[in-house]
Amino acid sequence: MLNDRQLRQLLDSLTSAVLVLDDSLLLCYLNSAAEDLLAASSARVCGLPLADVVHESAAAQQALRSALASGEKYTVRRATWRLHNLESCTVDYSVSPVPELGLLLLEVQTMDRLLRIAREDALISAQETTRNLVRGMAHEVKNPLGGIRGAAQLLQRELPDEELAEYTQIIIDEADRLRNLVDRLLGPRKPVQLQPTNVHEVLERVAQLIDAECDGELKIRRDYDPSIPDVPGDGEQLIQALLNVARNAMQAIDESIGLHSGEIVLRTRIQRQFTIGKYHCPLVCRIEIEDNGPGIPEDIRERIFFPMISGRAEGSGLGLSISQNIINQHRGLIKCDSHPGQSVFQIYLPLSNE
Repeated sequence: MLNDRQLRQLLDSLTSAVLVLDDSLLLCYLNSAAEDLLAASSARVCGLPLADVVHESAAAQQALRSALASGEKYTVRRATWRLHNLESCTVDYSVSPVPELGLLLLEVQTMDRLLRIAREDALISAQETTRNLVRGMAHEVKNPLGGIRGAAQLLQRELPDEELAEYTQIIIDEADRLRNLVDRLLGPRKPVQLQPTNVHEVLERVAQLIDAECDGELKIRRDYDPSIPDVPGDGEQLIQALLNVARNAMQAIDESIGLHSGEIVLRTRIQRQFTIGKYHCPLVCRIEIEDNGPGIPEDIRERIFFPMISGRAEGSGLGLSISQNIINQHRGLIKCDSHPGQSVFQIYLPLSNE
């Protein structure tokens, strides 16, 4: 027989949110998925009326009371729940009365989560296809560049007039510039070396570099969860990935509202029962880099992680593509929510390399 601790452990392993109500519709129990859904801990909300934590409608409350009285099960599709923090979510939920205990069991599936998973899976697939295409093109461009540079060097040695060598030097310099561009398109040359890595040390290094680049004019605020354990990661490459994101934010702020009026927030949190692509992760570390810049233009918002896409006239369009490649090598995910006045880049890293 399973004891109470084992039963709770099993319920906390479910991806479905489970809520238990008593005969007065007071919350008695939430599993981990329900805590994530409601953005509240069991200790905080247990004993409160469901209506204080989740609002759907008066009819929904009456349906719960009727189910408790009749003992009949029912299911609601595409219900809109308004949470205590004023956020909304779309859910499917089933209500199962347990008359002998005087309890109601609610099993909840968030449609928002399923839609997000499908959207992120499509994004990862599209980015992988684009990355493979770019890598193939980069290799095809790099091979003739070596021949052009070598031929220009040989021609430079044979030219009788030193003034003519200026033209061959232009060819050599431009070939080198294109080769550097191609190398950036190809991304990091060495594979990631996964080792236990403190994400806060990584973020502090990023903060130091950004602070040095802007001479301390930009406000950088930390909002860390100190309980986050080390993640399997390559410290150097994670610094590069997060630095690209933070540097983009700094440059966007500088060009729009000025560094003195800007702020970047570095935030870390634990997230439970998260899906990255096809893989379910019991725990992930969520890193957020938030800025109060102008936001990403709507016409490129869905394509910012593709190579050569930039919202800045001086931008190369490679920084975010390289960051996305590095995070994918860590089996993580990077995405962005942006609107005028705020952009938030969210980086998800699994806390286990299994």
